[in-house]
Amino acid sequence: MIETKRLRDIRSGAWLRALGQEANKSYAFIERGWYLSKRYWAWEAVWVVYNIVNALAVTFIAATASLIPGVTIPPAALNQFILYLAIGTAIWTYISVVFDSVTETVTIERWEGTIEYTFMAPVSRLTHMLGICVYAIAHGIIMTIVQLLVMGLFFHLDLSHANWSAALFLLLVGSVSLIGLGIIAAILPLLFTERGAQMAYIIRAILLLVSGVYYPVSVLPPWLRWMSVISPVTYLLEGLRKSIQTGAGLVELWPDVWPLIISGIVLVPLGLWIFAQAERYAKRTGKLKRNG
Repeated sequence: MIETKRLRDIRSGAWLRALGQEANKSYAFIERGWYLSKRYWAWEAVWVVYNIVNALAVTFIAATASLIPGVTIPPAALNQFILYLAIGTAIWTYISVVFDSVTETVTIERWEGTIEYTFMAPVSRLTHMLGICVYAIAHGIIMTIVQLLVMGLFFHLDLSHANWSAALFLLLVGSVSLIGLGIIAAILPLLFTERGAQMAYIIRAILLLVSGVYYPVSVLPPWLRWMSVISPVTYLLEGLRKSIQTGAGLVELWPDVWPLIISGIVLVPLGLWIFAQAERYAKRTGKLKRNG
């Protein structure tokens, strides 16, 4: 009995040590992402300005809606319209930064000729991609907060009814699905050397069209509306708008939470499997040697 307990303790300790080693390896990719952002700080500044200007341009559409001839919008409704678009632009910035951080990591490694060494390192692809995606999420949250702070200088955003705990929970759950989509998008710069990162924009463009970023998905034609049902971004946006604009709690948000949970469970393993297939194909055909 004592010997069995010792064996269990040894195995438990080995498991914990292995988990700690994988966490350290994953953190190395998080740290590398931070150093890459510092190295390309000018691009980061350009990206911040672009996102803020784009968000302001879209939100000013709501602010000027009452100026359209023949259109009368009560002030309270106008403020809700402004907040509706502000949330949409903020989440779109978050999604864009997450996607770009993941895909550009592969692209930069191609430029610097280190991608072969990364793939030969004794690191599981789950650990590798987890580190990249965790940094991408942290990067996206920081960029989004900066954008919202600047937008607060231009617009009065009524956040008095916001349920921030529910909104944060929804954002974390939805981010798991974005990790899966980001991993899938990362195969494009892996397989297509010259313009793979730009090709990943098509995934973002489709999400922008069908997920209700700037308008309710109910306005989409029926033949296109089915895509909004399978897009996790649809449920993330609807849930965040409910929690921030009306103060909805987790019980009211459950119709938006459970699709995000299922999406995360499906998309992360699917993304890892697709990336593994693309990696094997790139190694077999010698595509990793092509830097450019």
